[in-house]
Amino acid sequence: MGMFDDVEGIVKRQMVLFFVVDTSGSMQGTKIGAVNTAIREVLPELKDAGGSDVDLKVACLTFSSGCKWMYSSPIASDSFQWNNVDADGVTDLGSACRELSEKLSKNGFLKAPSGSVAPAIFLMSDGEPTDDFESGLNLLQQNNWFKHAIKVAVAIGDDANKDVLAKFTGNIEAVITVHTPEALKKWIRKVSITSSQIGSRSQPVNDGQIPSKQDTMIDEIKDIQQEEPDLSSTSTSGDDW
Repeated sequence: MGMFDDVEGIVKRQMVLFFVVDTSGSMQGTKIGAVNTAIREVLPELKDAGGSDVDLKVACLTFSSGCKWMYSSPIASDSFQWNNVDADGVTDLGSACRELSEKLSKNGFLKAPSGSVAPAIFLMSDGEPTDDFESGLNLLQQNNWFKHAIKVAVAIGDDANKDVLAKFTGNIEAVITVHTPEALKKWIRKVSITSSQIGSRSQPVNDGQIPSKQDTMIDEIKDIQQEEPDLSSTSTSGDDW
C-alpha cells in the first residue's frame, strides 16, 4: 500500500486543509475583511465535507514580514475558531513555502496516529513575493506531501502575480482571479468545500485510469466558472476593492 492510498476501517485517517493567507499591507481593507468573513463562515460547513472515512482538520499559515501559524497544530474543522487577521508588512511567500514544507511531514502537522491522506492547500495573495520565493518553492516542491496535495490559488485583483501562483499550484488552471469582495468570498467557500470533498474520497476509475485529485479539482473549478459566469476571472471595469 502506498503512502497516500486510502484505507477502509473504523479508524478515520486525517486530512488537513491548509489556508495560506497573504496578510501584507496591500491586503488592508476590503480584501482582508472578505478573507476573514469567508473563512469564518465556511468553517461550520466543512464538518461533513470529509465524509465518514476522514477526519478533516484545518490549519492556517499567514505571511507578510515573515510567517506564522494561527494555531500550533491542525484543529478539527468544527472546533476551529477563526481569529481575524490584520494586514501589514511585505510579502514573504518564500518564507511561507519553507515553513509549509517543514509542517508537511509526519513529524509536523501530518502525524495523526491513524495516518493522513494528502492535504489540500489553498493560497490567497494580491501581490508578488518580496523575499527569495524561488528557493522556498524549490524546497517545498521536493516534499512528497506537497507533490500529492490539491493546490489552488486565488489571485486577488490585477496586481497579483499569477505566474508566481501558477508555479505554486503547478498549473495556471488552478489559479483563480477575483476582482470583487463578493467573488473572493464565494470562491473561498467553493474551493474550501470542494477541495475537502475531493481530497477525502477515493478517486473513481475513468476509462481505465484514475485521475489525480489535482486534475479533478481543476475540472471542478472549470465547471463552477461555466455555471456561474459572474465568478469569471475576466475583468471589464477593473478591480472593485
